[in-house]
Amino acid sequence: MLFDRSETGLESLAASLLGTANIRIGGNRPWDICIHEKGFYQRVLRHGSIGLGESYVDGWWDAEHLDEFFERLLAAKLDEKVRSRWIDLWQKSESMLLNRQGRSRAADNSIQHYDRGSVLYQAMLDSRMVYSCGYWKNASSLEQAQEAKLDLICRKLQLTPRMRVLDIGCGWGGLARYAAESYQVNVTGITVSPQQCEFARQTCKGLPVDIRLMDYRELTGTYDRVVSVGMFEHVGSKNHRTYMEVVSRCLSPEGLLLLQSIGGSETSDSIDPWIDKYIFPGAVLPSIKQIGASAENMLVMEDWHSFGPDYDRTLMAWFENFDRSWPELRVHFDDRFYRTWKYYLLSCAATFRVRKNQLWQIVFSKGRRGVYTACR
Repeated sequence: MLFDRSETGLESLAASLLGTANIRIGGNRPWDICIHEKGFYQRVLRHGSIGLGESYVDGWWDAEHLDEFFERLLAAKLDEKVRSRWIDLWQKSESMLLNRQGRSRAADNSIQHYDRGSVLYQAMLDSRMVYSCGYWKNASSLEQAQEAKLDLICRKLQLTPRMRVLDIGCGWGGLARYAAESYQVNVTGITVSPQQCEFARQTCKGLPVDIRLMDYRELTGTYDRVVSVGMFEHVGSKNHRTYMEVVSRCLSPEGLLLLQSIGGSETSDSIDPWIDKYIFPGAVLPSIKQIGASAENMLVMEDWHSFGPDYDRTLMAWFENFDRSWPELRVHFDDRFYRTWKYYLLSCAATFRVRKNQLWQIVFSKGRRGVYTACR
């Protein structure tokens, strides 16, 4: 389809597209967009998501409430209407030809995000440094929501003293510490992030917790319970079955697996190109279909709990902490980082608000009768 590619023509096209999402260029509502550089229109229409994100970080545009801007943009599916076909083609080709989450790349992908320095995450997260969705059913603060989530996990796993628990992707050790202190279990936690590993070892010192720097594919031994929170998104569809095979091998016959993961509403082998390039390289959100296929004829699904809207609230709480702490954080990071992190947190909050992304807690067993009783 031919259209006027002049600056005026591109602005008119952008205004028309944004109008379908009730977003005005130069409007005075919190979700309206203010353009500072005329090259913005060509950059976004040519490069799609990457053009939109990079131009924001460069200061080419603003919206007073970025989360509300993205809420309307995503609800109108403008992200699907303005896409770079070349970037889409590259992502599809790369996912077909390469294993972006193989052993040689998994650690590099993780380090790029999680090893930015504990000062950032200590300022942004709760006191336990839990970097996953909180459970807000009866909570009024981030601290309460994260403790409620940790306890919900432990109750679903039906932990009893001296059980052997494996935490795949243990992060900074928040769940391992909580389970060891509150339920008197022995925890082995693994991560591929050196900074997370060192921090978790320090915070869990004196407890029956063993933190190891290793890839999940290297796991051996037998455990009564396996838990994995916010890690399956980094496994990749080429490795989903391998992941479940490792869990099945490590899980005792009467054991349980609790998997908490962000989920995509449709099956895909890629994520938003800007998020992939600048925030979570190599991450892919699994779908219901992909998770089911990965466990088929191996594990039995006992419980599937969806509470995606809680991630919207969690991300907004993280941004509030990050924004409030910025005067101290700017000693370590520049203003471009501030805009990058703000764009990441608030755009992601909108994906859960419009139900584009989901959050699932799934309990699996090996099929023994009577091993699981729902706690909710």
